[in-house]
Amino acid sequence: MVLNRNFSYGLGVLPTNPSVVVCYGEALISETWSREERSLTTYGPLSDEDRIFTNLYGRHDWRLKGAMQRGHWYKTKEIILKGSDWIIEEIKKSGLRGRGGAGFPSGMKWSFMNKPSDGRPKYLVINADEGEPGTCKDREIMRHDPHTLIEGCLIAGKAMGANAAYIYIRGEFYNEASNMQLAIKEAYEAGLLGKNACGTGFNFDVYIHRGAGAYICGEETALIESIEGKQGKPRLKPPFPADIGLFGCPTTVTNVETVAVSPTICRRGGDWFASFGRERNRGTKLFNISGHVNNPCTVEEEMSIPMRDLIERHAGGVIGGWDNLLAVIPGGSSTPLLPKDICSTVLMDFDALVQVNSGLGTAALIVMSRSADVVNCISRLIKFYEHESCGQCTPCREGCRWLGQIMTRFVKGNANKDEIDMIWEISKQMEGRTICALADGAAWPVQGLIRHFRPELEARFAKYGIELNEPPKAESSIPC
Repeated sequence: MVLNRNFSYGLGVLPTNPSVVVCYGEALISETWSREERSLTTYGPLSDEDRIFTNLYGRHDWRLKGAMQRGHWYKTKEIILKGSDWIIEEIKKSGLRGRGGAGFPSGMKWSFMNKPSDGRPKYLVINADEGEPGTCKDREIMRHDPHTLIEGCLIAGKAMGANAAYIYIRGEFYNEASNMQLAIKEAYEAGLLGKNACGTGFNFDVYIHRGAGAYICGEETALIESIEGKQGKPRLKPPFPADIGLFGCPTTVTNVETVAVSPTICRRGGDWFASFGRERNRGTKLFNISGHVNNPCTVEEEMSIPMRDLIERHAGGVIGGWDNLLAVIPGGSSTPLLPKDICSTVLMDFDALVQVNSGLGTAALIVMSRSADVVNCISRLIKFYEHESCGQCTPCREGCRWLGQIMTRFVKGNANKDEIDMIWEISKQMEGRTICALADGAAWPVQGLIRHFRPELEARFAKYGIELNEPPKAESSIPC
């Protein structure tokens, strides 16, 4: 296979002219950054030669020929033949943590499956049921760079000793599922999947399973139930999927982005990936930026890049300027929002956001300017969780309904100050008391609102009371 020299950076070789590798629009990020611009912050911006997803905006051929020209499927046979222990060691060395929200160390998670076989087949399940409001990173991978995921499935499957991978795709992602199916067909025809995959003697199959639009199926055990043809409701744990998962067999459920970066890590080395970001927050990351910004986008950047830097470099800044910023939800709808003063300095990684009582989540930033009604925004998110609760656990089923009812009154101002403490207590009683984390995802936005915008709530209640007690205005007389 002959590779285009300009795209050989996926193999650990830098292109002769990095500016020729254009993955991002001019409106989002310039093609090259000067040395002075690189020194503005400790982390970021990411150089083009260090990008893993080279077709994020669909400007190049996403099919097998184009993927190979950009360095995918290069030396995959050698990686497979090095064995599962070597692959897992490289993933551990890279410091890769799960990109779906939980942030569990991937090398450790994959090693749970790397045990002597007890006769049961092992399965890798890819969670592509991307339904978190504000999150659309996995969709871009499947639509524009599907072979990164397919190659990642093969390598991750080898590391775990799995026989097959199931890619569970959100029901609404029709185009993404079509592209994935065609890319899988190409991989089979080229001998990269199936029996004797890549000529290694390793047999591995990849299947597509379409979901039906249920947000709850993004939870790993609910996803497994759905593949098995049952209602998509979370299972009690233990037993964990690594012991009893899909069809009663050992299973690892992992995120699209997590698996898609593994081939490049193995090609360029775990140390290369670990050179980005802070300790315990290594590597590159896909970020979604939406809301009140000039250029909403999905962008690959270095982990630990400052939030303000990320928004201003890639999304064109907040509409009306940074001073017009009200708050940012940093990691998808389930993470607590942060006010402007924190957003100005916080780093975008797991640990930094936990320290300010929020989380990285799916790294989907939802930006709100001063024109936004922050109470109404959070109320709308709670309605989403109320609608998507499977109803299996009482704290979630009843708690989401209560939160929704109270937040509706908060939007109008038809409440009193004592109810702020009451809704806080309800959210705390929901947190950590259910089978899955959907209740936590509903509780945290409310907690973030109260933590940072309690004066706004109290002022709204006071204004409603004043307006309620005002005498009715006299009707204007209309001359006959």
